[in-house]
Amino acid sequence: MKEQPKTTPLQNIIRYVFYFSGLVCFGLGAAFSIKVQYLGLHPWDVLNVALYNQLGLTIGTWSIIVGLALIGVSLVVSKKYVNIGTFLNALLIGPIMDFFLWLDILPNASNTWTDYLILLVGIVLIGIGGGLYVSGGVGAGPRDGFMLSISERLRWSISKARILVESIVLVIGYFLGGPVFWVTFIYTFLLSPIFQYSLKFFSSLRLKLDKKIKVHST
Repeated sequence: MKEQPKTTPLQNIIRYVFYFSGLVCFGLGAAFSIKVQYLGLHPWDVLNVALYNQLGLTIGTWSIIVGLALIGVSLVVSKKYVNIGTFLNALLIGPIMDFFLWLDILPNASNTWTDYLILLVGIVLIGIGGGLYVSGGVGAGPRDGFMLSISERLRWSISKARILVESIVLVIGYFLGGPVFWVTFIYTFLLSPIFQYSLKFFSSLRLKLDKKIKVHST
């Protein structure tokens, strides 16, 4: 078995700075999106908002509950996609989003063109946050881990598994009264390129920082 390269304490600190900064950015972006939810949300957020409307608690609390449920399924299907980062993601993004909503400092929906700008800011922040926390290498989120587990068990492509799962989630959220509108159906197309660019940029940045640390530590 190939021995994994050792990481220095400073390298680990950088990994977790990237990871937690990404979670904060992601949570802030989700809060922006919730403010203009009538335009439509990502399927998972449609479900979280629907559960909140039907059963109370907070949107962030339902994000935690759903995330932990997905981790439970992933542990049964394939444990290799669950690690400390998966649990941290499930436990922290919801409260971070709730915190920004509780602060009441974000712009409210005005039913004008500016709502689309608010939504765009939210999507950009979510994409940047996702790329930032993934680049930290601490672990995938519970939803991504669940997709990978389902893909592996059914021997489907990741994209096919994602389409199936998110379609089921969207239908459930819709029938529970979640906010589904035209943006819901293009959310992934808007988010994916931002996430991919963000991941590439921050992964490259972290690699450069790692190299500098190695040079100074030798």
